[in-house]
Amino acid sequence: MLDTKARKAFEILARENSRMLTVYLRGLVRDEATVDDLFQETLVVAWRRLDECDLDRPFGPWLRGIASRLVLAHYRKQKTAPVMLHEEVLQVVDRHFENINLLAGDTWDDKVAALRECIDGLPERQKSVIGGRYFDGLSAVEVAERLELSLEACKKRLQRGRAMLAHCLRTKGVLSASEATS
Repeated sequence: MLDTKARKAFEILARENSRMLTVYLRGLVRDEATVDDLFQETLVVAWRRLDECDLDRPFGPWLRGIASRLVLAHYRKQKTAPVMLHEEVLQVVDRHFENINLLAGDTWDDKVAALRECIDGLPERQKSVIGGRYFDGLSAVEVAERLELSLEACKKRLQRGRAMLAHCLRTKGVLSASEATS
């Protein structure tokens, strides 16, 4: 049985990493109910395996490792998987999350707040396509139809919007130059 100190450490680490874990899962799974289920399952597995965790090392990568295995298992059970969801892709995504974690801003929430500020600062043309694509989960075709744009115009606005966001995040110290181009 885990002692009180380990239990408290787990509670703190789980709370500090909960937003990051949710964002990570949302990047891999579109269905919100499935994201919620995988989030809970990740924390349950992490709790059960806490004695295997080296608490002197970063908790986020360990938690994302558990989550990525659960996501892969979820897709295997469904007998469907996104074309790009392979172990190598998950490792790249995890490295990006870790790079974000190492940059300026004390907490994940600080980094999310910086992203929100950058999104709020976008011109309306870019904000509407970014919002449709990433917040509403629409495809580029669906965003183009919603905004009555050609697909090419929509893709160009998305490209420009992402570039503007990357520039804004670099100026805030939340995104490194190498990440902005990858």
